[in-house]
Amino acid sequence: MTEEFFSHSGQETRQIAMQCASNLQPGDIISLTGQLGAGKTLFMRGITEFFNCDEQLSSPTFSLFNIYQGLHEGEEVTLHHFDLYRIESLRELEAIGFDEYLAGGYLSFVEWAERFPEYASLYTVAVSLEYIGDESRRIIIKRAVR
Repeated sequence: MTEEFFSHSGQETRQIAMQCASNLQPGDIISLTGQLGAGKTLFMRGITEFFNCDEQLSSPTFSLFNIYQGLHEGEEVTLHHFDLYRIESLRELEAIGFDEYLAGGYLSFVEWAERFPEYASLYTVAVSLEYIGDESRRIIIKRAVR
C-alpha cells in the first residue's frame, strides 16, 4: 500500500507522521529517506509526539542511535532511532549491533536507510521525503505486504 502526501509546513509534516504512527505495529522497521534537510528528523518528531515520548527528540547524527520510551493507549512503547549518515561501511554497521536491534521487536526508525540497501528487505514501512519548494515536501509512505 502506498500513500502520497504534500506538506507545506513543519506542522503538517508532523501531522502526517502522527497519522503514519497510528498504523504502526510492534516490530515494524521504518526507513526514512530523503536529502539532507528534507525533514526526516521533523517527521520523527511527529512520531515521538504520537507516542508521548518524554525525551525531546534530537537528530541522532552524532550518536548514531537513540532510544525513546513512550506510551500509547496505556502501553509502554520503545522506539529505536538510527541515523546511518555517518556510518562508512557495512562492517561498521554490523559492529554496532544493528541486526540485533532490528530483530528486537521494537519500533525501529532508520534515517539514511538507502546507504545500506542490504537491509532493504527488512523494512516494513518506507518513508521518503523530498523537496518540492522552500517549505513544501512530498512524502510517500509505502507499507510492505506481510
